[in-house]
Amino acid sequence: MTVVPITSAGLDAAEVSWFAALCSDDYQFLGVPEGDLRSSWSHCSDIVKTAEAQGFRNILCPSSYQVGQDTLSFVAGCAPITEKINMLAAVRCGEMQPIMLARTIATLDHMLEGRLTVNIISSDFPGEKADSPYRYQRSREVVEILKQAWTLDEINHAGQVYNFSGLTTDPVRPYQTGGPLLYFGGYSPDALELCGEHCDVYLMWPEKMEELEGRMKAVHAVAEKHGRTLDYGLRVHVIVRDTEAEAREYADYIVSKLDDDQGKAIRERALDAKSLGVSHQAKNRDIADDDGYIEPNLWTGVGRARSGCGAALVGSTDQVMSKLEAYQKMGIRAFILSGYPHEEEAKHFGQRVLPNLKTCSLPHEYGRVPAATPLTPLGAGVRR
Repeated sequence: MTVVPITSAGLDAAEVSWFAALCSDDYQFLGVPEGDLRSSWSHCSDIVKTAEAQGFRNILCPSSYQVGQDTLSFVAGCAPITEKINMLAAVRCGEMQPIMLARTIATLDHMLEGRLTVNIISSDFPGEKADSPYRYQRSREVVEILKQAWTLDEINHAGQVYNFSGLTTDPVRPYQTGGPLLYFGGYSPDALELCGEHCDVYLMWPEKMEELEGRMKAVHAVAEKHGRTLDYGLRVHVIVRDTEAEAREYADYIVSKLDDDQGKAIRERALDAKSLGVSHQAKNRDIADDDGYIEPNLWTGVGRARSGCGAALVGSTDQVMSKLEAYQKMGIRAFILSGYPHEEEAKHFGQRVLPNLKTCSLPHEYGRVPAATPLTPLGAGVRR
């Protein structure tokens, strides 16, 4: 298996992150809503605090128009209740005027004292059906404007979507020189071009390992064209127990009350339900065996009741560790994990697997993370 060049090639550690279920997608039984697990400030902030206590380095705060809480408001609320964990805020490009967004992100970065990372998302808005090239062009221009706002004294941008001339940027500077790390996911040629030129971490959803390798090679070729290298991340669910039998039993348990029609409704409510990435997750379910597995310890049953990331690592502590190590050997340096219910599963992973992993916060091209970060105590690698 070919190892794709990566920015953090010298690291023998990984950024292991968890997921804050802001979009009403926390369940005991998939597809069966429960009042105590609904998306609320109380419940989701408890997930964040539990993830930090367990030792996760970052936490993805997703975004949805249909359900849940506002992402950036939630991240702001987490600033005073956390000390170590980074916050990965999902931002839908075009939802907010770009210069306003630059100021909002800069403010959040100061509130978190450099613990902010950003997940760049390109999607339709409610009532909109734009083609892929337009959506990614809009995102490209947003990112270019953000970078100007964070690094220059004046914004000048002439694009297909936005036009600004001679706008001053004081005081839009983020806490982190140059701005937060930009995480990005997408499979189309337009998506790869945007990521390769402007973003820092290319995120993938779970597929067979050879498929992941192919995606990494494709985006690396684009980045190389722009004289850049990237880091790579995997967004995947996880069920880890003392034995494989226990893990597989729990996987069957969480889908035991799933109504397929309800699962379909959940999948189709997302604005990205028809995206190329989602179609690949559906394909995984089509090629899975009778128990829902497409390769050892990779189970597609989760995708029956959610759009987007649709598979889980399922196995014993040793099996999940081995799978993560295999991904790391491929060049994957960031893992964004989740499980149902999220607070409980964060503890299962935190107690069984995290103590055996060397973790870090990913470095940045501006050099904001000292080389010693992976060897220092949790939290010492905050970018400043």
